Amino acid sequence: MMDGDAGLTKVQVITTDHPLHSQALELRARVLLEPIGYSIERFHGEYSGLEERFEQFVAVIDHPKGRRVIGTACLLAHYPERGVGKLMQMAVDPQRRGEGIGRELIANLERRAFGELGLRALFCHAQLSAVPFYEKMGWRVVGPEFSEAGIPHRRMEFSPGEDPAGPAA
Repeated sequence: MMDGDAGLTKVQVITTDHPLHSQALELRARVLLEPIGYSIERFHGEYSGLEERFEQFVAVIDHPKGRRVIGTACLLAHYPERGVGKLMQMAVDPQRRGEGIGRELIANLERRAFGELGLRALFCHAQLSAVPFYEKMGWRVVGPEFSEAGIPHRRMEFSPGEDPAGPAA
């Protein structure tokens, strides 16, 4: 188990059989999928087998009614090739944005990807509104804008030790 702190938030990695997995799915559906007319069932149908391959990071708080998932990010390691990973399905509860939860999820995911799995690079498809967040984390935009699920996105990449401005001229 991997832990990180953003205030009273704990970040951990869960599997599909973990008791918090249903909360993570609900958060992903509510924040990412439902606004574009998707359901988690449709996501699973279109990306069959992906859920089982994810390393799912969740940000959890202790709540009077039990532990609550307030953020999630999924790592698909060795995709599309060995040594590369894709960050997918990152979501933070809208009421908790601005508290550093996304930064903590990314930091834990990067530590796992580069420090434990030995990946050389990560990438994601970021909605345009999320591009500044990733840039602050040291990720860089690569390539033109494109549409995914009817929403404009940019490909973002990160490699440890790389200058976010790109190669020197």
